[in-house]
Amino acid sequence: MTLVKRSRDELDWPTWFGRRLFDWPESLKDALETTSLRVEEFEENGQLVVRAEMPGIDPDKDVEITVSDGMLCIEAERREEEKTEEKGFVRHELSYGSFTRTLPLPDGVTESDITASYKDGILEIRIPAPEPAPATKISISKS
Repeated sequence: MTLVKRSRDELDWPTWFGRRLFDWPESLKDALETTSLRVEEFEENGQLVVRAEMPGIDPDKDVEITVSDGMLCIEAERREEEKTEEKGFVRHELSYGSFTRTLPLPDGVTESDITASYKDGILEIRIPAPEPAPATKISISKS
């Protein structure tokens, strides 16, 4: 008996709604991989800090930060200035286009409290952590 090595495409995956499980269109894979900004969030000196990788982006022209309904939205665009067909690429992995990320804000934060800076390809947003509301005691009634 000889073992036959099969690729993922040759396996009999279960089908749901006429599609094989794990068989996603390439355009959907590309969209999910390239439109989201990678971020890190941490707390430092009583502030929530959000950092996003944005190398090669001009923060004055290509980045917009907005606050709406308790959500922080970061939008950026990386433009490709020259046509790549003329360069004879062997590999082209740099991402160009629009990138967005929406993150929930802590309760009580207003947009005037938020500051942002850009240095060495990293966008840093600082959000002061609001004071926690004092606990209130609830009395129990006896029937």
